[in-house]
Amino acid sequence: MSDIEIRDDRAAGRLEALRGDEVVGRIEYFLLESPVRALVPVHTIVEPAHEGKGIAGSLAGELYGIAAREGVTVAPLCPYVAKWAERHPDEAPAPAPELLEAAKEWLRAHPGRF
Repeated sequence: MSDIEIRDDRAAGRLEALRGDEVVGRIEYFLLESPVRALVPVHTIVEPAHEGKGIAGSLAGELYGIAAREGVTVAPLCPYVAKWAERHPDEAPAPAPELLEAAKEWLRAHPGRF
């Protein structure tokens, strides 16, 4: 994994894993402002040729790292990130149920976003 760089493209809502100039994986997310500020991952995608190399886990870990550094929470709607969080409770605090519901409501209100 040392040849993978992770870049946060906040404007596009993508956390990208790059090998050189090639995007080999990404987490698509949005920033929720209310009821609290939160990063909300919706999809994790790894290109087929790069599956099984720990890229998705590295992306999930970095997403939680960003949230910790920014003092925000993560409300995972992405099944992969939710499972990763369950396996890493020390790095991924569980969000309040009402925060997850607010994230789902935001997603329903923006059907073309993802």
